[in-house]
Amino acid sequence: METIAILVTNDDGIYAPGILHLREAVEGLGDISVVAPITEKSAVGHAITVSDPLRVVEVERNGGFFGYGVNGTPADCVKIAARCIMDKRPDIVVSGINMGSNTATNVIYSGTVSAAAEGTIMYIPSIAVSLTSYTRPEFSFARKIARHLVNQVLKHGLPKDTLLNVNVPPIREEECKGIVVTKQGKARYEEQFDMRTDPHNRTYYWLTGKKMTLDSAEDVDDVAIAQNKVSITPIQYDLTDYAFLKELSTWNLKP
Repeated sequence: METIAILVTNDDGIYAPGILHLREAVEGLGDISVVAPITEKSAVGHAITVSDPLRVVEVERNGGFFGYGVNGTPADCVKIAARCIMDKRPDIVVSGINMGSNTATNVIYSGTVSAAAEGTIMYIPSIAVSLTSYTRPEFSFARKIARHLVNQVLKHGLPKDTLLNVNVPPIREEECKGIVVTKQGKARYEEQFDMRTDPHNRTYYWLTGKKMTLDSAEDVDDVAIAQNKVSITPIQYDLTDYAFLKELSTWNLKP
């Protein structure tokens, strides 16, 4: 039987704790390649690098070779891993484990989800895994969920153009209230730009804000997380508003 090729990536950077836990989570399931941004690339969305060269360096962690760092985005990492670095095209892409939730509108900004989306674009089954906290690095349960879902995807496959977006509360397994299939929710941010001054008396701005969840239904990602449930959302990158197509076609669109 041919060995499974697993690509592990993220947007928090190759030195982040989450990717180390994800690498450990899939240990023994196949040949693992770690290819990730050399520095943090959170919230870069699905950006790719076209005007600058991509450079790849070998990275050591815990005294040994860990993987390859790329001076690009998460989507860059998936592209270059599949086409240049790995000996075999990956059979699955696993992105994470991200610190902070990737739910609702965050999915659009997320480099973690975009790495998985890039795998999906390349017809590779892909999963994005996030831990829904920036301050509680409780990775053990998320690690277990990631390993189980990799096995399930390898067993069942995924529909064309669909990836799994997984969000795990920062809890112990015994605190989990369920593992549920959810919809991508709706949310908005009450954003502010905090104006500050650097030591040279130059003004700069730091984006802050509070996420406002607009859903209350049980089957929505943010609601599930708030109830200490693991949220698994199948998402696609096709952004077409199919319900509006017919109405739009009735407009006088010729200037």
